[in-house]
Amino acid sequence: MTPSLLQKIAQTREGAPATRRAILDLILEDPDRVLEESFESLAERSGSSVPTIMRTCRDLGFAGLREFKLALAQELALGGSPLHRRVNIEDAADEVVSKIARSAAASVSGVRGQLDMQVLDGAVSAIAAAPHVDLYGAGATSWFMANDLQARLFRLGLSANAWADYHLQQVAGAAQRPGGVVIAISHVGGMPSLLDAVDIARGQGAKVVALTRPGTALAARADFLLGLSVPDDAVMHVGIDAYLTHLTAIEILTVLVAQRRGEPAVQRLQRAREAFQRHGIDATTHPLQSWDGGGINEKGQRS
Repeated sequence: MTPSLLQKIAQTREGAPATRRAILDLILEDPDRVLEESFESLAERSGSSVPTIMRTCRDLGFAGLREFKLALAQELALGGSPLHRRVNIEDAADEVVSKIARSAAASVSGVRGQLDMQVLDGAVSAIAAAPHVDLYGAGATSWFMANDLQARLFRLGLSANAWADYHLQQVAGAAQRPGGVVIAISHVGGMPSLLDAVDIARGQGAKVVALTRPGTALAARADFLLGLSVPDDAVMHVGIDAYLTHLTAIEILTVLVAQRRGEPAVQRLQRAREAFQRHGIDATTHPLQSWDGGGINEKGQRS
């Protein structure tokens, strides 16, 4: 039987130099904490250096810390309970809160190490200059992500539409032109209808920004791949780790596109905020309505 990653770490520890053994001991002691840490933090705790961390990862058969973390996260997910990859059925409420919060924080923190900054810059440039942007989502979660990003880009002054219907995705793809951009969002990255729509848009000269896992069919079609890998969820195929990493990437894209478009984008955001305040939308001072004929005043009292 092939040993698990943690077993391999324990075996490697026996013959490792003292500095690398300290790193391996920390991994075995608290693998969840290691998932959250940067190169620098792990090096500081183990009394070693970033190059030593890299050499230790290579000793275990990985190109670097990121690849090692993904494998470790996958093992912990598969070895966990059906509730959550690190939550046990007998855990107290404070333990459940702590474990899930730490897992969520690790997912968000991992986005930085997975994004290729050169590819990200290319995607931002293409989106910011596009005469039109179409956004495709495959499945309920990805559709929510596409719809959210469309609203953000629209507020920045971009012509953007999000399409949930598979037929309309293909129609929109056929209406694309050179210079246009399609943003395709799918954690799974293999929905045939989505791939067809992407192929149609590419055939019209549009550039494709894909938010998906590396190695998927969608990733292979991307001009700009924002590749994000997360461990499998114990309950849902597309779980909270995928939600958080995609939402984080969407926020990054929004801010960078706003920066790229400059002052006009900032002014549009300011005007939208002023309009919401003026008409009582998103304003904390706007009185709530009541169907019983009364109302709620600004102090939260019934009038």
